[in-house]
Amino acid sequence: MTSRIVLILFLASVAAAAGCKKEEHRGDVSANSSTANAVAANNANPTASAQSAAPASISAHAAIATIDAKGAMQSIREGTNGWTCMPDNPVTPGPDPMCFDANAGKWVAAWIAHKPPPENVVGLMYMLEGGTDASNTDPYATKPTPDNNWVSTGPHIMVVGSKDILAGHPSGGKPDTTVPYVMWAGTPYAHLMIPVAAGTQ
Repeated sequence: MTSRIVLILFLASVAAAAGCKKEEHRGDVSANSSTANAVAANNANPTASAQSAAPASISAHAAIATIDAKGAMQSIREGTNGWTCMPDNPVTPGPDPMCFDANAGKWVAAWIAHKPPPENVVGLMYMLEGGTDASNTDPYATKPTPDNNWVSTGPHIMVVGSKDILAGHPSGGKPDTTVPYVMWAGTPYAHLMIPVAAGTQ
């Protein structure tokens, strides 16, 4: 199974579980009107949305894919550099396009299947538009609850598949998202979240 299909299936499952529309939750995400306008424009143009997730040097040559209402893969563009980019998922509370390399795709596949990630396979993901997660402690949470530690992070990159890189970084339910922190600590899917400046290219 390719990394594109794996992530698409994941996003489809999240969309089905969330059962809500992004517009109803925009207030949960701190974003100014220019950001909201940019997100709206990107949602109308999946390619632009997907490419906004990573530096242009990566996203301009990446494969781009999305999902239809039934969760089926829709390939928008073939890639040439081994990266895949996905546009903003309209059912999640904030802008969350992402780009990931092939190794990160293997990590995602393991996460979806509830299997241990492959050892010594370190992957990289970009989310330069930021993102929201139902829980910083539960890898399988699908919606925020009063006690599952909903977290919103600005522009960031993720390093997945490396236990060593987590050492010395803070973790826990309510992290300071302005510094590198560990998401899903204590699970096989713990990974490092690294904030970056907006507009990083």
